Amino acid sequence: MQAGYDSIPLTVGMMNPGEVTKESSIYQVVQKTLRKEGDEVVPWNIEENGVISNQQDFDRFPWEEATKLDFAKFYEIQPFLPEGMKILACSGKIFTLTWMLMGFQNFCLSLYLQEDLISKVFRKIGEIQLMGAKELFKIPNVGAIWVVDDLSYGSGPMIDPKFFRKYVFPWYEELGALAKKQGLLFFFHSDGNIWSILEDLIAIGFEAIHPVDPTSMDIREVKIRVGKRLAIMGNIHTDLLARGTPEEVREVTKKTIRDVAPGGGYVLGSGNSVPNWARFENYQAMRETALKFGKYPIKI
Repeated sequence: MQAGYDSIPLTVGMMNPGEVTKESSIYQVVQKTLRKEGDEVVPWNIEENGVISNQQDFDRFPWEEATKLDFAKFYEIQPFLPEGMKILACSGKIFTLTWMLMGFQNFCLSLYLQEDLISKVFRKIGEIQLMGAKELFKIPNVGAIWVVDDLSYGSGPMIDPKFFRKYVFPWYEELGALAKKQGLLFFFHSDGNIWSILEDLIAIGFEAIHPVDPTSMDIREVKIRVGKRLAIMGNIHTDLLARGTPEEVREVTKKTIRDVAPGGGYVLGSGNSVPNWARFENYQAMRETALKFGKYPIKI
């Protein structure tokens, strides 16, 4: 709160944003599938074949274990939340988990060669993530569901958008309907160039997008084209936070506020996250500039 934030993000689901490590519950589930004799840890091959390459793999995967989601931190943080501060519950990862469990090469081939298997994996993961979202409604001080699911490269979507529309977006719609019913905000995160699916995301019901990747999208164009229908979050380049100077960060932050904030609907932040390799003084420069110039009416 003293840093100027009125919310805190916490993850619920099978996988932490950006992580395929021991921090994610899915890692332990996968290891139970891969582990052979003894306690040998077998690498999880997310580039080629993953752990689900065929129907037999799907059948032997410990799905029951995967449903055991941990909500402890949502309760542990309650005594420390200042009055008015809300939790942004990061969920989703429906697309990402599916291709990671199958291995990206196998996943892409299976979109055309194993449609039944693809459908089953998406359905299983969607059901688990939806179940996790439903549990959130029992927890105090949750203010938003934030679907975190990278769909694009810098050049555009990772797969043909028709597959998103068939297998992924219907689950987002269900999550959005639940969020709306509970009076929660509904956000979306994907790195990369999402121009070709942006109208889909708006139609699904997302109220804000993050982070408007500065390496592949012009935030000013986004503001002009969809700023009246969608809030915009992020965009301060992580590379600038890592290698720039505080003065450079201040100037870029001020310019972004000046160009994008008027009219409302802009939440300033980084172009992805605040990684541990960002310079603290640069993060402070971004934060302090936002607090100084990010109040209405905008005067820069």
